Amino acid sequence: MGLYDRYLASRVRFADEELPETVALVITERDLLEDGAYTSMSAFLQWAFEYGAKQVVVYVSVLDEEAIPTLEREFQHVDTPHELAVRTPDDESQAETPVQVSIGLGGKHEFATAVQAIAEDVEAGHLDPEDVTEEDIERGLIFPTAPDLVIKTGAERLSDFMIWQSVYSELYFSDVNWRNVRKRDYLRALREYQDRQRRFGE
Repeated sequence: MGLYDRYLASRVRFADEELPETVALVITERDLLEDGAYTSMSAFLQWAFEYGAKQVVVYVSVLDEEAIPTLEREFQHVDTPHELAVRTPDDESQAETPVQVSIGLGGKHEFATAVQAIAEDVEAGHLDPEDVTEEDIERGLIFPTAPDLVIKTGAERLSDFMIWQSVYSELYFSDVNWRNVRKRDYLRALREYQDRQRRFGE
């Protein structure tokens, strides 16, 4: 770790309530096609758990669906400090592992699927429409845990990402391209997270 990185690390507050428990990373399939992309991924996961994360969600925005099998295969070989599960349009089961990867599963689709499940319960007579709650929707989401911190590299837009879950998340946009991400970039995200006052919609 360089001198500047050590300086940033010294400024991170290590109280549990000041570190994000769930960190989400938003990247694109093009990011992962670059040289060194999965080395950067391994490093990012190491940093996140080193600095208090209990769970990391990686959302991969996909334009070319034919790339999904290759991306899924590559993620199976990522060096990660904790168990990793990959979810794709062919496997939308809920992930319960510390590292959850979503490839090509848009937030709009995820939300629509949850609502469809509720509609089926209503039609079957298991649930009255007036009794539908936020918890009912959350139970139908693929990734039900709301991220504390969402990091997006390369551009200031989230794509179709965890629409329901990220409504109160702290968003951090970095102009650094994924292949160039360093530990100092993660530490900067943590410092900004800690300097903000979270209001959770209040």
